[in-house]
Amino acid sequence: MEKMKLGLIGLGYIGRVHLYNCLNLESAKLQAVSDISRKALKLAEKVGVKKTYNDYSKLLNDDSIDAVIIALPTHLHASCVKEAAEAGKHIFLEKPLARNPLEGKDIVSAIRKNGTKFMVGYPFRFASSFQALKENIESGELGEVHLAYATNVASGPFMHRAEGDIPHPVPDWWFNKELTGGGALMDVGSHMVNLARWYLGEISSVRSYLGHRFNFDIEDHAICLFKFQSGTLAIVNVGWFSQQTEVKVELYGTVAHASADLQPPSKVRTAIQLMMRRTPTFYLYHLKELSYFVQCLRQDLTPSPSAEDALKDLEAISLAYGNQIQLN
Repeated sequence: MEKMKLGLIGLGYIGRVHLYNCLNLESAKLQAVSDISRKALKLAEKVGVKKTYNDYSKLLNDDSIDAVIIALPTHLHASCVKEAAEAGKHIFLEKPLARNPLEGKDIVSAIRKNGTKFMVGYPFRFASSFQALKENIESGELGEVHLAYATNVASGPFMHRAEGDIPHPVPDWWFNKELTGGGALMDVGSHMVNLARWYLGEISSVRSYLGHRFNFDIEDHAICLFKFQSGTLAIVNVGWFSQQTEVKVELYGTVAHASADLQPPSKVRTAIQLMMRRTPTFYLYHLKELSYFVQCLRQDLTPSPSAEDALKDLEAISLAYGNQIQLN
Protein backbone atom coordinates (compact mmCIF):
# COMPACT_ATOMS: atom_id res chain seq x y z
CA MET A 1 0.00 0.00 0.00
CA GLU A 2 1.30 3.43 -0.93
CA LYS A 3 2.44 5.67 1.91
CA MET A 4 0.13 8.43 3.14
CA LYS A 5 1.40 11.83 2.08
CA LEU A 6 1.44 14.42 4.87
CA GLY A 7 1.73 18.18 5.04
CA LEU A 8 2.99 20.00 8.16
CA ILE A 9 1.72 23.52 8.87
CA GLY A 10 3.78 25.41 11.45
CA LEU A 11 7.43 24.83 12.35
CA GLY A 12 7.60 26.33 15.82
CA TYR A 13 8.77 24.27 18.80
CA ILE A 14 6.16 21.50 18.60
CA GLY A 15 6.11 21.72 14.80
CA ARG A 16 9.79 20.80 14.74
CA VAL A 17 9.04 17.83 16.99
CA HIS A 18 6.51 16.64 14.41
CA LEU A 19 8.97 17.38 11.59
CA TYR A 20 11.54 14.95 13.01
CA ASN A 21 8.90 12.41 14.01
CA CYS A 22 7.53 12.34 10.47
CA LEU A 23 10.95 11.12 9.31
CA ASN A 24 10.39 8.02 11.46
CA LEU A 25 6.89 7.14 10.28
CA GLU A 26 6.80 3.81 8.43
CA SER A 27 3.49 4.26 6.63
CA ALA A 28 3.59 7.95 5.76
CA LYS A 29 5.87 10.47 4.11
CA LEU A 30 6.15 14.17 4.86
CA GLN A 31 5.44 15.68 1.47
CA ALA A 32 5.40 19.40 2.28
CA VAL A 33 5.72 21.98 5.03
CA SER A 34 4.52 25.54 5.50
CA ASP A 35 5.82 28.34 7.71
CA ILE A 36 6.31 32.09 7.40
CA SER A 37 9.95 31.73 8.52
CA ARG A 38 12.46 31.14 5.73
CA LYS A 39 14.90 29.79 8.32
CA ALA A 40 12.36 27.18 9.39
CA LEU A 41 11.70 26.16 5.78
CA LYS A 42 15.43 25.74 5.19
CA LEU A 43 15.54 23.37 8.16
CA ALA A 44 12.80 21.27 6.57
CA GLU A 45 14.65 21.24 3.26
CA LYS A 46 17.82 20.16 5.06
CA VAL A 47 16.11 17.04 6.44
CA GLY A 48 14.74 16.11 3.02
CA VAL A 49 11.31 17.75 2.64
CA LYS A 50 10.84 18.47 -1.07
CA LYS A 51 8.04 21.05 -1.02
CA THR A 52 8.03 24.18 1.16
CA TYR A 53 5.46 26.98 1.27
CA ASN A 54 5.34 30.32 3.06
CA ASP A 55 1.53 30.31 2.81
CA TYR A 56 -0.39 27.31 4.15
CA SER A 57 -3.22 27.90 1.66
CA LYS A 58 -0.81 26.86 -1.09
CA LEU A 59 0.00 23.67 0.80
CA LEU A 60 -3.71 22.92 1.22
CA ASN A 61 -4.20 23.32 -2.52
CA ASP A 62 -1.58 20.62 -3.16
CA ASP A 63 -3.64 17.66 -4.39
CA SER A 64 -0.87 15.19 -3.60
CA ILE A 65 -1.32 15.67 0.15
CA ASP A 66 -3.71 13.34 1.99
CA ALA A 67 -3.59 14.83 5.49
CA VAL A 68 -2.12 17.75 7.38
CA ILE A 69 -0.59 18.25 10.80
CA ILE A 70 -1.50 21.70 12.13
CA ALA A 71 0.94 23.10 14.70
CA LEU A 72 0.02 26.78 14.62
CA PRO A 73 -0.64 29.23 17.47
CA THR A 74 -4.11 28.69 18.93
CA HIS A 75 -5.72 31.78 17.39
CA LEU A 76 -5.07 30.33 13.92
CA HIS A 77 -6.60 26.91 14.59
CA ALA A 78 -10.19 27.61 13.59
CA SER A 79 -9.44 29.31 10.27
CA CYS A 80 -6.80 26.77 9.26
CA VAL A 81 -8.94 23.76 10.19
CA LYS A 82 -11.91 25.11 8.22
CA GLU A 83 -9.77 25.69 5.14
CA ALA A 84 -8.13 22.27 5.45
CA ALA A 85 -11.49 20.52 5.86
CA GLU A 86 -12.91 22.33 2.82
CA ALA A 87 -9.82 21.24 0.86
CA GLY A 88 -10.65 17.63 1.73
CA LYS A 89 -7.61 17.02 3.93
CA HIS A 90 -7.65 14.79 6.98
CA ILE A 91 -6.43 16.76 10.00
CA PHE A 92 -4.22 16.23 13.03
CA LEU A 93 -4.45 19.37 15.20
CA GLU A 94 -2.24 20.25 18.15
CA LYS A 95 -4.12 20.93 21.38
CA PRO A 96 -5.98 22.94 22.53
CA LEU A 97 -8.80 22.68 20.01
CA ALA A 98 -9.36 26.44 19.95
CA ARG A 99 -9.34 29.58 22.12
CA ASN A 100 -12.84 29.07 23.47
CA PRO A 101 -15.88 26.77 23.14
CA LEU A 102 -17.50 28.96 20.47
CA GLU A 103 -14.52 28.55 18.16
CA GLY A 104 -14.38 24.89 19.11
CA LYS A 105 -17.98 24.40 18.00
CA ASP A 106 -17.14 26.04 14.66
CA ILE A 107 -14.34 23.49 14.18
CA VAL A 108 -16.64 20.59 15.07
CA SER A 109 -19.20 21.87 12.54
CA ALA A 110 -16.58 22.18 9.80
CA ILE A 111 -15.35 18.63 10.39
CA ARG A 112 -18.86 17.19 10.32
CA LYS A 113 -19.84 19.18 7.24
CA ASN A 114 -16.85 18.04 5.20
CA GLY A 115 -16.61 14.49 6.51
CA THR A 116 -12.88 14.63 7.06
CA LYS A 117 -11.08 12.53 9.68
CA PHE A 118 -9.83 14.61 12.58
CA MET A 119 -7.72 14.08 15.68
CA VAL A 120 -6.46 16.36 18.44
CA GLY A 121 -2.90 15.86 19.68
CA TYR A 122 -2.97 14.71 23.32
CA PRO A 123 0.27 12.68 23.48
CA PHE A 124 -0.02 11.71 27.16
CA ARG A 125 -2.81 9.32 26.18
CA PHE A 126 -0.16 7.36 24.29
CA ALA A 127 2.25 7.00 27.21
CA SER A 128 2.23 3.42 28.51
CA SER A 129 2.27 4.59 32.14
CA PHE A 130 -0.92 6.63 31.71
CA GLN A 131 -2.53 3.87 29.65
CA ALA A 132 -1.84 1.49 32.54
CA LEU A 133 -3.83 3.77 34.88
CA LYS A 134 -6.78 3.56 32.48
CA GLU A 135 -6.54 -0.24 32.66
CA ASN A 136 -6.36 -0.11 36.47
CA ILE A 137 -9.66 1.78 36.56
CA GLU A 138 -11.47 -0.35 33.98
CA SER A 139 -10.38 -3.62 35.60
CA GLY A 140 -11.81 -2.54 38.96
CA GLU A 141 -8.41 -3.00 40.58
CA LEU A 142 -8.72 0.35 42.37
CA GLY A 143 -12.35 -0.05 43.38
CA GLU A 144 -14.17 3.25 43.00
CA VAL A 145 -11.83 6.17 42.41
CA HIS A 146 -12.58 8.68 45.15
CA LEU A 147 -9.92 11.30 44.38
CA ALA A 148 -7.52 12.07 41.55
CA TYR A 149 -4.57 14.44 41.60
CA ALA A 150 -3.04 15.61 38.31
CA THR A 151 0.09 17.75 38.09
CA ASN A 152 1.74 19.36 35.07
CA VAL A 153 4.32 21.88 36.21
CA ALA A 154 7.09 23.02 33.86
CA SER A 155 8.64 26.13 32.33
CA GLY A 156 5.92 26.78 29.74
CA PRO A 157 6.96 29.40 27.20
CA PHE A 158 10.21 29.95 29.07
CA MET A 159 11.51 26.61 27.81
CA HIS A 160 12.76 28.59 24.80
CA ARG A 161 15.20 30.33 27.14
CA ALA A 162 16.55 27.11 28.58
CA GLU A 163 18.40 25.85 25.48
CA GLY A 164 22.09 26.18 26.24
CA ASP A 165 23.68 29.49 27.19
CA ILE A 166 22.04 31.65 24.53
CA PRO A 167 18.73 33.27 25.55
CA HIS A 168 15.88 32.65 23.11
CA PRO A 169 13.02 35.13 22.78
CA VAL A 170 9.53 34.03 23.73
CA PRO A 171 6.97 34.68 20.95
CA ASP A 172 4.67 37.58 21.86
CA TRP A 173 1.50 35.58 21.23
CA TRP A 174 2.19 33.41 24.29
CA PHE A 175 1.20 36.30 26.56
CA ASN A 176 -1.74 37.67 24.60
CA LYS A 177 -5.02 36.28 25.96
CA GLU A 178 -6.83 37.27 22.77
CA LEU A 179 -4.49 34.98 20.83
CA THR A 180 -4.18 32.07 23.27
CA GLY A 181 -7.53 31.99 25.07
CA GLY A 182 -5.72 31.68 28.40
CA GLY A 183 -2.45 30.90 30.15
CA ALA A 184 -1.06 27.83 31.89
CA LEU A 185 -4.49 26.29 32.44
CA MET A 186 -5.25 26.42 28.71
CA ASP A 187 -1.73 25.34 27.76
CA VAL A 188 -0.55 22.50 30.00
CA GLY A 189 -3.88 22.24 31.84
CA SER A 190 -5.69 20.98 28.75
CA HIS A 191 -3.51 17.85 28.86
CA MET A 192 -4.52 17.06 32.42
CA VAL A 193 -8.19 17.89 31.97
CA ASN A 194 -8.29 15.54 28.99
CA LEU A 195 -6.60 12.76 30.95
CA ALA A 196 -8.94 13.27 33.91
CA ARG A 197 -12.02 13.10 31.67
CA TRP A 198 -10.60 10.00 29.93
CA TYR A 199 -10.27 8.32 33.30
CA LEU A 200 -13.29 9.61 35.19
CA GLY A 201 -16.02 10.64 32.75
CA GLU A 202 -17.82 13.94 32.42
CA ILE A 203 -17.31 16.97 34.65
CA SER A 204 -20.28 18.48 36.47
CA SER A 205 -18.72 21.46 38.27
CA VAL A 206 -15.42 23.22 38.89
CA ARG A 207 -13.82 25.88 41.08
CA SER A 208 -10.41 27.35 40.38
CA TYR A 209 -7.65 29.53 41.74
CA LEU A 210 -5.61 31.32 39.07
CA GLY A 211 -2.21 32.73 40.00
CA HIS A 212 -0.13 35.50 38.44
CA ARG A 213 3.39 35.07 39.78
CA PHE A 214 4.86 36.96 36.81
CA ASN A 215 2.14 39.63 36.67
CA PHE A 216 0.88 38.72 33.21
CA ASP A 217 -2.70 39.27 32.09
CA ILE A 218 -2.93 35.48 31.80
CA GLU A 219 -2.42 33.01 34.64
CA ASP A 220 0.99 31.37 34.97
CA HIS A 221 -0.29 28.78 37.46
CA ALA A 222 -3.64 27.35 38.45
CA ILE A 223 -5.23 24.91 40.88
CA CYS A 224 -8.66 23.56 39.96
CA LEU A 225 -11.09 21.31 41.80
CA PHE A 226 -13.27 19.33 39.38
CA LYS A 227 -16.28 17.31 40.43
CA PHE A 228 -17.36 14.54 38.06
CA GLN A 229 -20.85 13.22 37.45
CA SER A 230 -19.76 10.00 39.19
CA GLY A 231 -19.01 12.00 42.35
CA THR A 232 -15.23 11.64 42.00
CA LEU A 233 -13.13 14.72 42.75
CA ALA A 234 -9.99 15.70 40.86
CA ILE A 235 -7.42 18.34 41.76
CA VAL A 236 -5.55 19.69 38.74
CA ASN A 237 -2.34 21.59 39.53
CA VAL A 238 -0.55 23.26 36.61
CA GLY A 239 2.06 25.95 36.18
CA TRP A 240 4.80 27.57 34.11
CA PHE A 241 6.98 28.58 37.05
CA SER A 242 9.56 25.78 37.23
CA GLN A 243 12.50 24.78 35.04
CA GLN A 244 12.05 21.26 36.45
CA THR A 245 9.24 19.40 34.72
CA GLU A 246 6.78 17.17 36.58
CA VAL A 247 3.89 15.42 34.88
CA LYS A 248 2.07 13.03 37.19
CA VAL A 249 -1.37 11.53 37.91
CA GLU A 250 -2.34 9.92 41.21
CA LEU A 251 -5.56 7.95 41.69
CA TYR A 252 -6.93 7.12 45.13
CA GLY A 253 -9.51 4.34 45.11
CA THR A 254 -11.60 2.53 47.70
CA VAL A 255 -9.53 -0.65 47.20
CA ALA A 256 -6.10 0.55 46.07
CA HIS A 257 -4.11 3.54 44.89
CA ALA A 258 -2.06 3.97 41.72
CA SER A 259 0.08 6.65 40.11
CA ALA A 260 1.97 7.30 36.90
CA ASP A 261 4.37 9.96 35.73
CA LEU A 262 6.56 10.98 32.82
CA GLN A 263 10.25 11.52 33.33
CA PRO A 264 11.46 14.98 32.24
CA PRO A 265 13.64 15.14 29.14
CA SER A 266 17.41 15.28 29.33
CA LYS A 267 18.49 18.38 27.40
CA VAL A 268 21.81 16.85 26.37
CA ARG A 269 20.30 13.53 25.30
CA THR A 270 17.50 15.31 23.44
CA ALA A 271 20.01 17.46 21.53
CA ILE A 272 22.05 14.40 20.53
CA GLN A 273 18.97 12.46 19.42
CA LEU A 274 17.76 15.39 17.32
CA MET A 275 21.18 15.72 15.64
CA MET A 276 20.96 12.02 14.76
CA ARG A 277 17.41 12.59 13.39
CA ARG A 278 15.99 10.24 16.01
CA THR A 279 12.90 10.83 18.09
CA PRO A 280 13.90 12.15 21.55
CA THR A 281 12.74 9.86 24.34
CA PHE A 282 10.33 12.43 25.81
CA TYR A 283 8.66 12.84 22.41
CA LEU A 284 8.06 9.17 21.66
CA TYR A 285 4.43 9.73 22.71
CA HIS A 286 4.10 12.30 19.93
CA LEU A 287 5.47 9.74 17.48
CA LYS A 288 3.03 7.11 18.76
CA GLU A 289 0.04 9.43 18.34
CA LEU A 290 1.07 10.33 14.78
CA SER A 291 1.58 6.64 13.95
CA TYR A 292 -1.87 5.91 15.33
CA PHE A 293 -3.39 8.77 13.29
CA VAL A 294 -1.83 7.45 10.08
CA GLN A 295 -3.00 3.93 10.91
CA CYS A 296 -6.58 5.20 11.31
CA LEU A 297 -6.39 6.88 7.91
CA ARG A 298 -5.06 3.75 6.22
CA GLN A 299 -7.68 1.50 7.84
CA ASP A 300 -10.57 4.00 7.49
CA LEU A 301 -11.04 4.19 11.27
CA THR A 302 -12.18 7.16 13.36
CA PRO A 303 -9.22 8.51 15.38
CA SER A 304 -9.45 9.63 18.99
CA PRO A 305 -9.35 12.08 20.76
CA SER A 306 -11.94 13.65 18.50
CA ALA A 307 -12.97 17.26 18.00
CA GLU A 308 -16.02 16.65 20.18
CA ASP A 309 -13.84 15.24 22.96
CA ALA A 310 -11.47 18.23 22.84
CA LEU A 311 -14.46 20.58 22.84
CA LYS A 312 -15.52 19.13 26.21
CA ASP A 313 -12.03 19.94 27.52
CA LEU A 314 -12.48 23.54 26.37
CA GLU A 315 -15.89 23.74 28.02
CA ALA A 316 -14.45 22.46 31.31
CA ILE A 317 -11.59 24.99 31.16
CA SER A 318 -14.07 27.75 30.34
CA LEU A 319 -16.02 26.80 33.48
CA ALA A 320 -12.80 27.03 35.47
CA TYR A 321 -12.11 30.53 34.15
CA GLY A 322 -15.65 31.55 35.08
CA ASN A 323 -15.66 30.08 38.60
CA GLN A 324 -12.59 31.51 40.30
CA ILE A 325 -11.99 31.90 44.01
CA GLN A 326 -9.81 34.62 45.53
CA LEU A 327 -7.28 33.94 48.28
CA ASN A 328 -6.20 36.88 50.44
